[in-house]
Amino acid sequence: MDPISDMLNRIKNAQAVGRERVSVPFSKVKLQIAQLLNAAGYIGEVERRTRTTKKSEVEYLDLALRYTEGTEGAIAGMRIISRPSRHIYIKASQIRAVRSGYGTAVVSTSKGIMTSQDARRNGLGGEVMFEIW
Repeated sequence: MDPISDMLNRIKNAQAVGRERVSVPFSKVKLQIAQLLNAAGYIGEVERRTRTTKKSEVEYLDLALRYTEGTEGAIAGMRIISRPSRHIYIKASQIRAVRSGYGTAVVSTSKGIMTSQDARRNGLGGEVMFEIW
């Protein structure tokens, strides 16, 4: 399974049942995506933690979920664009607003992972990973 899709599904499912926090297996890419989502206001704080099992230590990300007006989640929806079997690349001039500007697309560029607004501002294209609103 795609690790990025797994992370987004964990966040979406935890938010649907009203959890305050969710844990996700650690990777550098997931950490960058979580920090972007935090900066955009979709999730709360992001912490990198270590859990000790019988024979080894396992790193994971502990994400605080954000809610608006009590029980309504800050994430209304998301759509995965690129998958391991199908990668979608766009130029900087082709980057469009998500949900009339109410959403954000996450783009993997040559300068790192950034939001679609930052990629367009810097004149960078790349692989569109997912959209979130």
